[in-house]
Amino acid sequence: MKKLLIRAEDKNRWERRAPIVPDDLSRIIQSTGVTAFVEHSEKRFFKECQYNAAGAKTCIGIDQGDIILGVKEIPVEKIVGGKTYLFFSHTTKGQKNNMVLLQKIIDSGSTLIDYEKITDKDGRRLIYFGPFAGDAGAIDILSLMGEHWDDKGITTALSSIKRAHAYDSVEVAKKHVTDIGEKIREDGFPGQLSPFTIGILGYGNVSTGAQRIFDCLPTKRIAASDLSAFIESGSADRHTVYVTVFKENDLVCPKAQKERFDLQTYYDNPDRYESRFEQFLPYLTLLVNAVYWEARYPRFVTWAGLKKLVETSQAVKLSGIADISCDISGAVECNVKSTDSDMPAYRVDPVTKTISDGHIGDGIVMLSVDNLPCELPNDASTFFSNQLEPFVPSLLKADYESSLDASGLPPEIKKAVIVYNGKLTPTYEYLNKHLSLGHSI
Repeated sequence: MKKLLIRAEDKNRWERRAPIVPDDLSRIIQSTGVTAFVEHSEKRFFKECQYNAAGAKTCIGIDQGDIILGVKEIPVEKIVGGKTYLFFSHTTKGQKNNMVLLQKIIDSGSTLIDYEKITDKDGRRLIYFGPFAGDAGAIDILSLMGEHWDDKGITTALSSIKRAHAYDSVEVAKKHVTDIGEKIREDGFPGQLSPFTIGILGYGNVSTGAQRIFDCLPTKRIAASDLSAFIESGSADRHTVYVTVFKENDLVCPKAQKERFDLQTYYDNPDRYESRFEQFLPYLTLLVNAVYWEARYPRFVTWAGLKKLVETSQAVKLSGIADISCDISGAVECNVKSTDSDMPAYRVDPVTKTISDGHIGDGIVMLSVDNLPCELPNDASTFFSNQLEPFVPSLLKADYESSLDASGLPPEIKKAVIVYNGKLTPTYEYLNKHLSLGHSI
């Protein structure tokens, strides 16, 4: 049987997650008899003594493992030949920055399995951190905006919310935000921020995580089709947070006037659709982007649309954007760079198309942390590990010397194999064109 190794994450100092937590590792060892290692780490949330108690041995480096479980990309220089690697590789879109890593895995004769591509028969992801990106993004944007408005002399109860990484768990954070919600229920928001509205693009796992944080406040749902009329009616009150969740038919419409919106047609032929979202911008206080996006889809927030908003409004309502999906220059065009938890936000000036670091000062606050689940390492790791654990025995018992079809890997895993024994699998051979663009080593 192959040996299992949990590697130390080293992408940044905030990355404290683990792909398998000690309790799950203990069950894996007991059920399979596998020899397991945990790479030494000074910052992993779960301590080495916990892994040792579960039955794992501490090691330096990854040489002793056959199946290497990680979370984020492994530095190229740390790739060891002939291993099977599982991590989020960020290669399947041909991402330029990771083509060197992909080429190294190929050249080393290794196997790469990407968690993002482990799906069921209907294409639904089975192993993910999604809800916790939403949780952390919602907590952080409320915290940042509370401080942003406080600096402008607009006092709100939100200013006492801490960053997500300052809470021990999601439940602790929710309890604190609930307490803040009671103050809002009693005292309301100042007139400058009323009515307080939040727009959320998308309704998947990330959106669900964000919504469960916002719902600790006194919230009320407003349909996208009713938003403008509701705000303009003046019937909103200062003691409620109004939340609108935008679905695809709220975001885009067919370019041809005679066509009706059809979800599958939009997915298959997005070039036949255009964004209709910017009509909602004047009615939102905060915007949260939680949608999956590729370059073939329309953008929902553009520089031009924000400039028009600023130049045609006497007082711009939109104060902050949390781009949890964090596609640079993507669905939210003014998200021009990713940030980390040290400085999670910058400010956007739509007129000059310039940005300024930090959330204090003039401009629209842009939260664009590209690794939000790492701010909740306990909950995120446990959730992720619970999903991954059932697949580990088959990973350990598979015959990697056979063909992929004959390897014994379950179908959910097979479709996530990007590289098998040093060769791109047929599903991912399209990546050869990206590897050949001068980015290989």
